[in-house]
Amino acid sequence: MDKITKNKDTNQGLIDLFPVKNKRTELSYTGLDISSDGGLLLLKEVENQIGLINDLSNCIHDERDQRYVRHKLKQLLSQRIYQIASGYEDANDCNDLRGDAIFKLCSGQLPDSDPDLASQPTMSRFENEVSRSDLYRMAECFARLFINSYHSEPEVIIIDCDDTNNNAYGNQLQIEFNNYYGEYCFMPLHIYEGLSGKLITTILKPGRRSKGADVFSILKRVVKFIREYWKNTIIIVRGDSHFCSPEFMNWKRDQHKVNFITGLTGNKKLHKLSKVTVDSAESSYKQNNKPVKMYHTFKYKAGTWDEEQRVIVKVEVNHFGTNIRYITTDLWEHRTKQLYETGYCARGNMELRIKDHKTYLKSDRTSCNKFEANQLRLFMHSAAYVLLHTLQKEIFKGTKFANVTLQTLQLKLLKIAAYVKELKTKIKIEFPQSCPVMKEQINAFRIFEVLRC
Repeated sequence: MDKITKNKDTNQGLIDLFPVKNKRTELSYTGLDISSDGGLLLLKEVENQIGLINDLSNCIHDERDQRYVRHKLKQLLSQRIYQIASGYEDANDCNDLRGDAIFKLCSGQLPDSDPDLASQPTMSRFENEVSRSDLYRMAECFARLFINSYHSEPEVIIIDCDDTNNNAYGNQLQIEFNNYYGEYCFMPLHIYEGLSGKLITTILKPGRRSKGADVFSILKRVVKFIREYWKNTIIIVRGDSHFCSPEFMNWKRDQHKVNFITGLTGNKKLHKLSKVTVDSAESSYKQNNKPVKMYHTFKYKAGTWDEEQRVIVKVEVNHFGTNIRYITTDLWEHRTKQLYETGYCARGNMELRIKDHKTYLKSDRTSCNKFEANQLRLFMHSAAYVLLHTLQKEIFKGTKFANVTLQTLQLKLLKIAAYVKELKTKIKIEFPQSCPVMKEQINAFRIFEVLRC
């Protein structure tokens, strides 16, 4: 079906709008080759530099009979990842966007002369055909891309770990009931580098909270994988209290430059060891009627630990009452307050990264029945995160977009109207003269021009 026919099908006649200065205002859906997501061309430039989608497609073993294949794996991945990055999280969106000129360009197709992209049924079949071995290779691909994103071996990295709930969509495979959230759900594990915000990998798990042995199994693989490439980097694992794993503590003793700092759940013995600090803070608040914050550090060995570790207690007393928090670490040389506030509390940025990933890129749309299909979906959302994060931190570094949310990037930079015309010798793309981020986009495209040289 050619472009003119498609536009005739979508033309529902003229619509009268409000008049302006006694002139009639008419609306019609007859514009040719106008895309509302022109800024995706920036993400396509990022992909051309880092090759994430290409590498992910190479991880998947294509068992289809190639004589009847119309949409290559790389094209399918590109279509979905760019749609997710632009805010279209559902596979159903493929039906509406498969002919969009910008999405076709980003997926390696010519806007007019090449066939449209995949429909929703094709995309759903693709999601359900990926195997566990394919997914394992894709997880390694994300970790390898993280390593390759550094120009040289870093002195130190922080592995931030946390999980979040993806509520279930009916009776799906491997969902479990989570008492904390009161829902049947998955609990995907997000792993980022704490200093840069770069994603290392994401792993879909059933809905229970991570146990110590599960944490150890995952973290050991991640640390060993990174260590294969970086022999002298200090690797610090950071997480909240349910990432306090005795198995990991014991294993890391024989590892080179591997440390940890995690939350620790309070108990009677810990409260007894911190009683002097608590009493002192409460007494100071009663005398001065001003909020008090105190820190204290001591050695502690839980029954499941093989050796003593350093524990830091933070005691806050104010008009809300007394708040006591514990962390444990094997970092002995740092000052107590600095280690807690700068070392541990900085993991709060992890929550913002998960918010970008889950809320703005809709990575909780794990609605397939098969567990493997949902893991693939999580990876595609993660790929969108990597492209957007790279664009933000590398290309827009030092600009007003360097620290905004991914939603702001979507609305300000990606959602730009674009006119696309395929000519005999070139493809012509026009953005509106009134584009509000013209200056920033031109600078970014100029950077890519230089990188391509």
